Amino acid sequence: MSYIESLRVFVRVMELGSITSGGRDLRLTPAVASKRLKELEKHLGVRLFNRTTRSITPTEVGTVFYEEAHAILQALDNAEARVASFSDAPRGTLRITAPLGVGRRIVAPLVPEFSDTYPDTEIRMRLSDRRVDIMADGLDIAFFIGEPSDSTMKLRKFADCDRVLCASPDYLSRSGTPKTPDDLHDQAHNCLLLRYPRSPEYYWTLQTDMGPRKLEVRGRFDADDGDVLTDWALAGRGIINKPRFDVREHLKSGRLVEVLPHTPPKPTIFGCLYPHKKLQDPKVRLFVDHIARNSKRFFA
Repeated sequence: MSYIESLRVFVRVMELGSITSGGRDLRLTPAVASKRLKELEKHLGVRLFNRTTRSITPTEVGTVFYEEAHAILQALDNAEARVASFSDAPRGTLRITAPLGVGRRIVAPLVPEFSDTYPDTEIRMRLSDRRVDIMADGLDIAFFIGEPSDSTMKLRKFADCDRVLCASPDYLSRSGTPKTPDDLHDQAHNCLLLRYPRSPEYYWTLQTDMGPRKLEVRGRFDADDGDVLTDWALAGRGIINKPRFDVREHLKSGRLVEVLPHTPPKPTIFGCLYPHKKLQDPKVRLFVDHIARNSKRFFA
């Protein structure tokens, strides 16, 4: 198995661009990851990377070898998944990702129960509000809030997700409470936006009597972390557009107040994406089913 593990290190270093990142992804120290690469190069009798003190770049033969090594590992994973499909006793590592809010408040709380039920599994969870590339990042499941954009993946919808505009009482007392969608522009409200490269949320879509209406809202602050936006709203810095489950406790306590309740944001969905080939892997199938069964209470 040491040769296979060395192949896994090599592939992840190629994909992530550094020994430190590749090793961390596989829970190895940089020293151990580097040793695995050297052992692989010695076995092959070629140099796979050009190394300097600041960077690591693949050689021509390294690039060629990556394609074959990646195919070998994919074939091995598929073979193990097919064998495992003959039982409902999954084993192995699940690599999952989710946006920060849904990951912290919905998916993460449900992980320990799954792990207790299936002790031969390991969960590696990465949280980010940025878009991810499931295949390039070597992920098994990507949870999302919103509209999925990757039609090549298998989609599983878990729940409809209401959204809400809200702000702190302090902000509303200083800036006024908007009565119509136009007030977001006319009263120059500070709308707190989730933004990152290729971010879709450069506008808010509200539900009106005339149908959905897109508003190109503006604000002085934006961030690529949804929880930062919530913190700013709690501090009286502006209006946020958030999934209701994400701010439910703040609304109950009165720290945030819903605005424009008669023209709320367009609802979205909570679901996940995963490669079609993962359907035969019981740990993927069972984990998705686990989230589907147990996440409904968060949206009640």
